[in-house]
Amino acid sequence: MAVRGLILFHGAGGDRDHALFLALEAALDIPVARINCPYRQKGPGRRPPDRMPKLLDAVNEAVSGSAEAWGVAPSDIALGGRSMGGRAASIAVAEGLESAGLVLLSYPLHPPGKPEKLRVDHFPQIDVPVLLVQGDRDPFGKPDEFKDHLSAIPGAVNECWLTGPRSAHDPKGREDEIVPVVVDWLNALG
Repeated sequence: MAVRGLILFHGAGGDRDHALFLALEAALDIPVARINCPYRQKGPGRRPPDRMPKLLDAVNEAVSGSAEAWGVAPSDIALGGRSMGGRAASIAVAEGLESAGLVLLSYPLHPPGKPEKLRVDHFPQIDVPVLLVQGDRDPFGKPDEFKDHLSAIPGAVNECWLTGPRSAHDPKGREDEIVPVVVDWLNALG
């Protein structure tokens, strides 16, 4: 069955209106839910991100609510997001949340400058298809670092590496390159 919806979660410093999320919503012919994490729902001002348990609750609630609103099963919905949001979605799936697949945009493999603090313990439990879109100059994880860990994911993994001077952690201005990759990948899941 084709993917019947996409839910996106923002990065730690962003919100649901990230330019890439808006571009994906405009390009897709399936429903897209752009979700603000609980700390972003408290109004204007900078706040620290919620801890992972609260983020996971938000992911599970968003999937449940969207599945009901769209009249589809959670297994028909792809999940993902930028950085922290993609990480939270991937952990939720690893913990048993049903999903058609994961779209990981600028996945934070480790904190910048701390390659020993890997965020990969849940990779062996990700049994859905994964699309990784990552800049090759991203301080949160470069190609050679990912190479050692992506094979731990049992689901099929497709990689899209952004190159050039604007290939760090935020893909701002690269929407025209990223959106077709995500659209084609989602269409291929059906």
